[in-house]
Amino acid sequence: MCTNLVSKYNIPGPRYTSYPTVPYWDNTTFSLKEWTKSLRQSFRESNTSEGISLYIHLPFCESMCTFCGCHKRITKRHDIERPYIRSLLNEWQLYLNLFESKPKIKELHLGGGTPTFFSPENLEYLINGIFLHAERADDYEFSFEGHPNNTTREHLQALYNVGFRRVSFGVQDYNEKVQKAINRVQPFENVRRITEISREIGFTSIGHDIIFGLPFQTEEAVVNTILKTKELLPDRLAFYSYAHVPWQKGNGQRGFNESNLPTANQKRIQYEIGKSLLSEVGYVEIGMDHFALQTDSLYKSMQNKTLHRNFMGYTASKTQMMIGLGVSSISDSWYGFAQNVKGVEEYQHLINEGIIPVYRGHILNSEDEVIRKHILNLMCHFETDWRQSSLYFDKLPETLTQLKEMELDGLLEISEFGIKVTEKGQPFIRNICMAFDLHLQRKKPETRLFSMTV
Repeated sequence: MCTNLVSKYNIPGPRYTSYPTVPYWDNTTFSLKEWTKSLRQSFRESNTSEGISLYIHLPFCESMCTFCGCHKRITKRHDIERPYIRSLLNEWQLYLNLFESKPKIKELHLGGGTPTFFSPENLEYLINGIFLHAERADDYEFSFEGHPNNTTREHLQALYNVGFRRVSFGVQDYNEKVQKAINRVQPFENVRRITEISREIGFTSIGHDIIFGLPFQTEEAVVNTILKTKELLPDRLAFYSYAHVPWQKGNGQRGFNESNLPTANQKRIQYEIGKSLLSEVGYVEIGMDHFALQTDSLYKSMQNKTLHRNFMGYTASKTQMMIGLGVSSISDSWYGFAQNVKGVEEYQHLINEGIIPVYRGHILNSEDEVIRKHILNLMCHFETDWRQSSLYFDKLPETLTQLKEMELDGLLEISEFGIKVTEKGQPFIRNICMAFDLHLQRKKPETRLFSMTV
């Protein structure tokens, strides 16, 4: 990555887990009635052919990690586990009431928070409750996020017993000074232990999350972390830039000063060193920020062009519908998005009243649907085209004009019917997608909404 290009393109921008992005959802046209209508339509169209995805948010953590921008609640009280699970299952029932047949679940992911805050028995109780009125698709993939310090053999075995074969562990960095700054102290031996137990039990895809750009992080720290990762050789890796968004309510990114963060140029060097080392080890870059060994399903889906991206990040296959359960979860019916309320008490109150607990959303118009397809193509395949008339949109000429300078900088190639992102341009994929983002073009944010793109 050229230093000049980083200086030029390192601006605030979305990560495009959806289009339109959340700040541009139109709540004035959104209603619970329209949302449930879109769910019914999507379910009828896709459940039999491809199944649905299910994301379950488990928000509790025993301590605050100061790098984290996720929605969570800090507590050491574990008597809250079972009541929260009962609310999740009751919310699931509200969705089941909308459908004419049993959902066929293709992908299921437990995120947080810290899913392994919950006991193995309660996690098993949750999953068994989900499948009382649902069935597994033939090629299902269940995954969860585990904390290396509190994930036990019992957690892994319980989740394996109910169908989980993929787990990702948050590593971030092995340098002790960095770990103390982000309040996430976990020795390498803890990660080694739980990675080896996962393999021993039978998990077939083990992932590690590594972050660059953290407070006090140096090039040497990144190299050390990747060399230690090489010893364990997880099947896939998320190697991504720390998103510093302390202005967002409740994310806890206040345990250090901005002066403690690497500069944009230092982050660029960390990324390049990390990417080079990962390539030497045998990892292939998959989409944005993700790497996988050639034996992993994520790599195979990239090769088969079945890679998909949604609010769970990159997934090995697409489902038209994704339902999010739990506080702050976001659902995608393909025709619209909806987000749950963020307070645990408010969420549980609405569930007890028999109300689907969404508080905001967006129903896509025809233009949104076309732009989303282009952004998904770019994020998942680093290319898109408009040979089909259904993929042409009125503002395409203006979009291509915006991309001309990026073409001159060698970030992409524009042909008569499409664009292809070059290897040089892949780190700037968010910037390229921004040229297609008509909501962003029409209404530039007056305040800082997004993390930096590089």
